[in-house]
Parts: sequence; C-alpha cells; structure tokens
Amino acid sequence: MQDASDDPMVRWAAQALSCGGAAWEHGGAVAVHAPALTRRRRLVLTGPAEGVASLLAAHGRGVDLRPLLERKLAEEVEPLMPTPWVEDKPFGWMDRTGSLDLPTDATWLSTTTDVAPLLREANPDSWAWPGEKGVHRWAGVHIDNQLVATAAEAWSSTDVGFMMGVAVHPNHTGQGLGHRVCQFVTSALLALYGTCALFVENHNTAAIALYRKLGFAYRDVTTLLPAV
Repeated sequence: MQDASDDPMVRWAAQALSCGGAAWEHGGAVAVHAPALTRRRRLVLTGPAEGVASLLAAHGRGVDLRPLLERKLAEEVEPLMPTPWVEDKPFGWMDRTGSLDLPTDATWLSTTTDVAPLLREANPDSWAWPGEKGVHRWAGVHIDNQLVATAAEAWSSTDVGFMMGVAVHPNHTGQGLGHRVCQFVTSALLALYGTCALFVENHNTAAIALYRKLGFAYRDVTTLLPAV
C-alpha cells in the first residue's frame, strides 16, 4: 500500500488488508476498506477527485460504512457523484515524522488499573479504553503515586503509529502534563514506526495547539453519509 500511496492516512488504514479489508486504485486515486478501525467500518480515500468519485461510487455504499477523506477533497468530489452525499462529521487528522526527545518523567504503564477511572473523570468520550481490541498499551505520568496523565498507542499500522486516549486529571491541568505524556508516546511511536498520527476534534483548539508544538501538522478530514 505504501507503493500505491504515500498518504499516511491511507497507510494507516492499510492495516485492515491483513484482517478482511480490501483496497482499490482508479485514476491515481486509492481507496482502502477497513471493516473495523477505531470503532468504525471505514473507507479511506485519497487522490484526484475524479478517481475518488469513481471509487466512492463503486465501493462507498454499505451498512454503517463511513467514507473518510480530506474535507477539501470531499468538496471537490461531491459534484462528481451521481447520487448526493452529505458530510457526517468533520474532524482533524494530524501526523508527523522524524524523531523527538523522549521525556524521562513519563513511562509505559505496567498495569492499566488506574487508566479507566482517569478517563471517566477527564475524557469520558475517549475512543480508546483499556482492554479494547486494537488498543495496545498505555503511558502515564504519576504525581505522588497517582496517575494524573495518560495516552495510549492504539490501532497502529506497520508504519504509522497511532496515539489515542489522551487525558489529564482536572486537578492537574495547566502543568504541561498532557504535553509530557504525548511527547513520550509520540517519541516512542516515531522510533518504532517512523510516522505518528492521531485524530482530534476540529474544535479542540487547545489539543491542536499542543500537538502542533510537538511537530504535528493538521489536516481537515470528514466522513460522509449518503443523502436521504
């Protein structure tokens, strides 16, 4: 898949090819069907609008299928479609390559006992939870033996590490703990995979600013639904 597309989002989705997924190419565009990726049945698309429109028309229908592509590309594709689509939910994809210093005050957790209580308090809408399929490991920062910040490696592909489940205890915000635990996970994933990526809510300006400080670049993405 890396030979077909250098888009990190497509390379990330390509992990599905080893577990029931499929991929297609048309007119320089690429589509990857991922039956279960971050809790969704996804069709990740990239490339020229005409090719993407053809792939979307051929493979984009199905129960609970969520086509995922850059928002600007979706706007170019929409008038080319024989039947209309509507935007389901815009959000952000962020990624970076290279290397990053590994902070010494965050670690990979040997037990996840304290992670779920922290998530329920600080990030109850987290997409990653301990024990969930595809969620590999958790990192954390402790103060006085209390877990006060956490982040996970989840749904990584062979060459794109993925970070999810970021949370900082409400009593410990404003201390740079989110930055430290995210730097730790990012550094580790860059060393292992060469690329690190994540999803972020497009309205979460504080999180986007934090990730930008860590060297991530932001892309507006969206999922589509067939118009009723």
